[in-house]
Amino acid sequence: MFALAISSELNILLALSVVIVVLGLVLKKLGQPYVVAYILSGVVLGPYGLEVVTDQEAVTQLGDIGLIVLMFFIGMHISLPDMVRQWKSIILSTAIQVLFSLLVMLAIGWFLNWNFNRILLLGFVISLSSSAVVIKLVESFGEHNGRLSKGIVGILICQDILIIPMIIIINLVGGKNASPLEITGQLAGGIAILLFVAYIYKKKSIKIPFEKTISKDTELQLFAALIMCFGFALMTSLIGLSAGLGALISGVIINNRPEGGDWLHNSLDSFRILLISIFFISIGMLMDLTFLFENWRIIGLMVLVVYITNHGINTVGLRLIGNSWKESILGGAMLAQIGEFSFILASIGFGMKMVSNYGYQLTIITIAITILISPVYVSLTNKLTGH
Repeated sequence: MFALAISSELNILLALSVVIVVLGLVLKKLGQPYVVAYILSGVVLGPYGLEVVTDQEAVTQLGDIGLIVLMFFIGMHISLPDMVRQWKSIILSTAIQVLFSLLVMLAIGWFLNWNFNRILLLGFVISLSSSAVVIKLVESFGEHNGRLSKGIVGILICQDILIIPMIIIINLVGGKNASPLEITGQLAGGIAILLFVAYIYKKKSIKIPFEKTISKDTELQLFAALIMCFGFALMTSLIGLSAGLGALISGVIINNRPEGGDWLHNSLDSFRILLISIFFISIGMLMDLTFLFENWRIIGLMVLVVYITNHGINTVGLRLIGNSWKESILGGAMLAQIGEFSFILASIGFGMKMVSNYGYQLTIITIAITILISPVYVSLTNKLTGH
């Protein structure tokens, strides 16, 4: 029995690897990032495809770990001085983007006779962009060191922080009242994080125990990096905040030390690629192709609305930060898709019956498709703008 179980797992791993390599080679010829190959692999091999991988929950759990690692790496690209200089513009542009998303859903909901709970939930869902996809796109288009990338990352961070009050609001509207102790813990935790980041910004250094020894030992480096990443993630999750937020803060701290953190970055790089690929595979596995074909008109309309709304408002937001119109239009295209945290919001809303099973499937597939077509959309925008 044990041998059969191992054989089955090896077959799944082999099938995933073969499909990813084949799709990756094809998409590389087309100038598309590997993210698309990961999602399509999930579609092909998942429960709605060839059914090679059927344990969707296990894959999703691994994907969640990959998301935490991704947030750690995003944090390692953030410069606190740059963030401090632009914080007013970044917060303003993000707030406008969320408000406009809610207004768009209000208009659609009024036309389709939706209730307020559904409008609020879907407004929050479409207002978030995908950190995983956007960072990949920024790197693919060679924008990772410019002013545009700093503005994009700033907006992504703002959105990631906003996921916390969004979840609280959805719980309150959906009828799940958080206890005063939970709310107090979340507020205290949020304030403590802000104070700690301010301390790091002022002090500009934090000591890592035994760093000189660990930085010379390639085996210990991996485990030390995991402690830094998952330690902060665990602390924030224990006080009711996002685990991804803790990993993000950890990355920010590492990046803003005079000593840097190259050894931490390098030791987790292969680990990051594996887990993030699993995250996108889990997204592909959520796509019910039968539902997609039966409802392609409404799904296509939703995708169109999302791209027009998010591209337009993020373009304006990036322009407010000080980017040129060409840069802003390209950046708006990069931020136009719906983000991975929106899956969490949709799942919470479905559990509270804020949306029906039909509405949940519609939302999940719309999110997945916006992520899937994002690289192609950005490539077209890049060519049209001549950036």
